[in-house]
Amino acid sequence: MTEKENYLMLLRGEQPEWVPFYAFGPNPLGTPPPNGRTGPSFLMQHVVKPGVQKDIWGVNYIPVPEAGGAKIPQTYDFILKDIRDWRDVIKAPDLSDIDWKAMAKKDIDASPYDRSQTALSFGLHPGYFQLLASFMGFSEGMCAMYEEPEEVKALIEYLSDFYMEIARSTIDLYQPDTLNLVDDIATVTNPFFSLEMYREIFKPYYRQLAQLAIDRGIPCEMHCCGHCEIFLDDWVNDLNVRAWNPAQTSNDLLAIKEKYRGRLAVVGAYDYSKQPMEYNTEETIKQSVYDTIDKYAPGGGYAFAGSFLGPLGDEETKRKNRWVAEAVEEYGRSFYRRH
Repeated sequence: MTEKENYLMLLRGEQPEWVPFYAFGPNPLGTPPPNGRTGPSFLMQHVVKPGVQKDIWGVNYIPVPEAGGAKIPQTYDFILKDIRDWRDVIKAPDLSDIDWKAMAKKDIDASPYDRSQTALSFGLHPGYFQLLASFMGFSEGMCAMYEEPEEVKALIEYLSDFYMEIARSTIDLYQPDTLNLVDDIATVTNPFFSLEMYREIFKPYYRQLAQLAIDRGIPCEMHCCGHCEIFLDDWVNDLNVRAWNPAQTSNDLLAIKEKYRGRLAVVGAYDYSKQPMEYNTEETIKQSVYDTIDKYAPGGGYAFAGSFLGPLGDEETKRKNRWVAEAVEEYGRSFYRRH
């Protein structure tokens, strides 16, 4: 059985043969990742100067050294100062001359993943709330949601129409195994906004995107950090979400596993709050992985996802992540044979 087959068993609600090691990057041991990302390449950011990339909306993305060089929207000089002006600022690129079939073939040929080994998730954007925050900043974006909700909804509808046109044109060309839904709408302690506001402003447009997957029998995955468990009913029941990552421990993950048994895979559950004070040696790091698997893997419905972040190329960070990978391989690979 391949890593891909084992992971897709998990998404079908079956107990996998071993605990999958969900990938946010290459496996330090060289094992093929169970999951990877695919999607139209023209949506990706392009380099405007060394270290800085610009997305299709004109937002600059800058690297964060402490996060291994991962890029986040520039946190100053936002492109949209007043939500009421969005029609003058946010301009969707022209899609009329794009050869989608040729682009898909080029993207598939350039993919680093072996599709026989790795399940590919089709993704389009970083999330509608995250896009709003990238345009205006978190504070101004959330103020706009309260002060000018109709303008925010009009902007999200405009973005959705653009992305839906792309999705309808390309999803069958890429033939993904899952659909990747993304939006970081919570802090470690609370959501950024209420469930009611989520349902009013954002959910209808995620539903449109998820319907493409539902129509094709493709499961959806949701990426959302933080304390976001209040949204799970909507995700599972209405958006066909079958896996949620990185499922952080500020949520009641054991209760969630029990409630959605066979319907939702909890992907993550690694306690980052103990880095680096408690998880700082090979012994403590590997034991933390064993303890996490022991707590969340029984009965299935779980994939491990966890790593250490640090400057790109940092040897200590690479060493710690290798210990994590070794522990998952050593312990997770045989977990269900032992239990």
